[in-house]
Amino acid sequence: MEKPQDVIESILDIGRKAMPKGVADAIKDNSLALMKSKLEEMEFVSREEFDIQTAVLAKTRARLELMEEQLAELKKKLEKKLAR
Repeated sequence: MEKPQDVIESILDIGRKAMPKGVADAIKDNSLALMKSKLEEMEFVSREEFDIQTAVLAKTRARLELMEEQLAELKKKLEKKLAR
């Protein structure tokens, strides 16, 4: 069974052969320009930036967990003090 990508490529190949060379090239160029334009609008980040932000998030999460533990400890101490 053919992969969907192979079927699409076969259909595109038939279309390319049926069109005059200039028309096929113009369609390809316009399609590439449109895709590039739309991808630029999506504001993707690089893998490096993604990895940096992932590390920052992990560090922040660890600090938050530590602070939550410290807060719980302080609450216990305060409750003990108020219970006297």
